[in-house]
Amino acid sequence: MTPTRIVFDLDGTLIDSAPDIQGIANDLLRAEGMEEIDLAQTHRFIGNGLGVFVTKMRELRGIPEDAQDRLVDAFTERYYTAYSRTALYPGVREALSALTKDHVLGICTNKLLGPCHAVLKHLAIDHFFSIVVGGDSLPTRKPDPEMLFAAFDALGSGPMIYVGDSEVDAQTAQRAHVPFLLFTQGYRKSSVDQIPHSVAFDAYDAFPCLIEGQIKDAT
Repeated sequence: MTPTRIVFDLDGTLIDSAPDIQGIANDLLRAEGMEEIDLAQTHRFIGNGLGVFVTKMRELRGIPEDAQDRLVDAFTERYYTAYSRTALYPGVREALSALTKDHVLGICTNKLLGPCHAVLKHLAIDHFFSIVVGGDSLPTRKPDPEMLFAAFDALGSGPMIYVGDSEVDAQTAQRAHVPFLLFTQGYRKSSVDQIPHSVAFDAYDAFPCLIEGQIKDAT
């Protein structure tokens, strides 16, 4: 049987990184003499890459636009080691281990590639993935599908599935014309029924069975 190519988003899909991202943001905001952001605001700002996150944070607090590059640079510098409060969602490690027996796995995320590799290594799940495509790997970012195409191409041939948690991920899958599995416990901004998806799931304990059912339905 040809292995299925399964590509995952990262933040909000496999890992809950929002507490560390919030920590960096609030360090920068305090240095600017500004009020901190809460976790819910952090969730809303995640998804379109670091630059967009900083823009939303800056605009919320009324920080001038000419501070954008300086804040992005400061955020990026801290991002490489910001994983002390980041955790895998329950069941992720076991699901990845089961899936790699018959399938090939990759990551397609708007997170910068360096911090992506750093957190995967810190959480000891880097060995599960044959390819990692980050937000600075190509000139474009999700929801442009080129990142997702690059990840799938690196995994060879076979059926394709994309797994994510957000509207951006759903749009990316739609534009790539691939099935999308929606993890509902991540950082989505809309209700589940407003996000196009093939299947929605809220836990990873039965995820390998869900994948097999998806493959069977497609054949």
